[in-house]
Amino acid sequence: MYIHLGERISIHDSTVIGVFDIENTTIGQDTRAYLNRLEREGKVVTVSAEMPKSFVICVEQGEEVAYISPISVATLKKRARTMF
Repeated sequence: MYIHLGERISIHDSTVIGVFDIENTTIGQDTRAYLNRLEREGKVVTVSAEMPKSFVICVEQGEEVAYISPISVATLKKRARTMF
């Protein structure tokens, strides 16, 4: 099944490693460093120009990818839950 992240972006649920609140998790230095590394490697997809609320880490074709989404973690969780 697929989870809609906003705009025209959907991801397959089997690729998801984690869904994180961007405001709370980017306070940590390790998280910022991780996202900065993915950005340098071109592995960050900004879903929308709207204010980001979450980021989703996926493994696609053996590579980690971060999707920056304007949708809250709670809403993404509900969307994933309705599939099961």
